[in-house]
Amino acid sequence: MNYNDITESVILLTKETGLFLKSMTGKITEGMIETKGQMDFVTDVDKKTEQLLLDGLALIIPESGFIAEEGTYTHRGSVYNWIVDPLDGTTNFIHGVSPFCISIALMENEELVIGVIYDPIRDECFSAFKNGPARLNGKTFTTSKRNSLNQALVATGFPYTDFSLVDAYMGSFRELMECTHGIRRLGSAAVDLAYVACGRYDAFWEYHLKPWDVAAGIVIIKQAGGMVSDFHGGNNYLFGETFVATNSLIHEEFLNVLKKYF
Repeated sequence: MNYNDITESVILLTKETGLFLKSMTGKITEGMIETKGQMDFVTDVDKKTEQLLLDGLALIIPESGFIAEEGTYTHRGSVYNWIVDPLDGTTNFIHGVSPFCISIALMENEELVIGVIYDPIRDECFSAFKNGPARLNGKTFTTSKRNSLNQALVATGFPYTDFSLVDAYMGSFRELMECTHGIRRLGSAAVDLAYVACGRYDAFWEYHLKPWDVAAGIVIIKQAGGMVSDFHGGNNYLFGETFVATNSLIHEEFLNVLKKYF
């Protein structure tokens, strides 16, 4: 399988679909919004975007299956499965706030081999594939070279449906606020991971994320030289409940903070 060619096809699909997302920005009405849970929303645009993406991805690899947030398709492939978030940052999108993005990863057997994240407002496409470089709009990048937390700018996502670990989270938040250059919260985990990959951020942490939130970012971060793990440094980060990404140089120091609270 030629990962480079497939990645280029996915980039083209995300950019074409991103035009639809961009055209709908600021046009969401209450009648288009469905509540999945407390502070967890889906719009008609999410569903339409997912349909466009999955139809296109099925043409790229006809035998592929899907793990997708809005559940447009339920078919699973025997070897290849796309992990798709058609609109990461739905709450931002509803309120006319950026960023929001399309996030697509390809899993071959149990290995993530391609990741693409596209922000249609900034027209920024982050991509990577197994054994290839990480790129932003075609230009190669790596993670940052900052090697201590006191130099780092870090990002997070606030709990919004699961508050079971909120006290531990707030403890880590306070310590990291005090020992870094600052904390940012954009409202799109996929964009946060793309920013760690390209060196805008040095680390990210959040709990209760789903595979479609992080799969593409995992590929891009790893190929850019970064590191991902769960809060305890383990490998249960794709389907687990806790997620950490760093430039690799501060990973151990970052985990040492989290282990005090979780």
